[in-house]
Amino acid sequence: MSSSEIYTAAQLVTYIQQVGFLPLLEGEIRGFSAEAVVADDCRYVVFPDGGWDWPLWKWKGEIITEGDCVYGKFFAGKAGFISKEWWPDFCNYRRNRSAEPESGSIEEAILFTLQERGSMITRELRAACGFTGPKMRSKFDSYITRLQMECRIVTEDFIYPRDKHNREYGWGWSLLALPEQLLGREACQCARSAEESFRRIKSHFEQLLPEATDRQIARLL
Repeated sequence: MSSSEIYTAAQLVTYIQQVGFLPLLEGEIRGFSAEAVVADDCRYVVFPDGGWDWPLWKWKGEIITEGDCVYGKFFAGKAGFISKEWWPDFCNYRRNRSAEPESGSIEEAILFTLQERGSMITRELRAACGFTGPKMRSKFDSYITRLQMECRIVTEDFIYPRDKHNREYGWGWSLLALPEQLLGREACQCARSAEESFRRIKSHFEQLLPEATDRQIARLL
């Protein structure tokens, strides 16, 4: 896999369309991430005064709202992008390898809340589902990660708090949504069987990452 240095969100979108799948941050497969392919100036930097800048991080919202990409924790619980071209197969495979949320389960309650109320930032969704006690944040986040890995929830955008000068600050809050509401029901359907989708994706990864081991590819799948 090769890339030229990427300096803008638009260039990164083009790259995502080419490769189909791209984790946000560097993982065990060297070079297979948005962090690895962007120019050095677009990576995380800390200034002497304690401030920081991270253009790649700031691009995420723009890419998923305007770049024809889907974003969520899809790769071994880590965040990344999937092109809309590959989303139907990925969604088909991932949903079919796990059972539907059981009636009365927390997962069902989360999905029902999003269906009824629409997009919600994580902390609002957590409160709406009753996870308000001590140490509930990490427990709730594990359910959200699991549902994203199953392609039942995606990130629609990022919402940033503003200071008294109306300037955005901080790392931002994930705005979560059901993919059917965000992308449309047809975008989450695939004419192939789950096994056919799996073979198609696996073959694509093997061509995309010829130096990756079978175990590394399996972790992505």
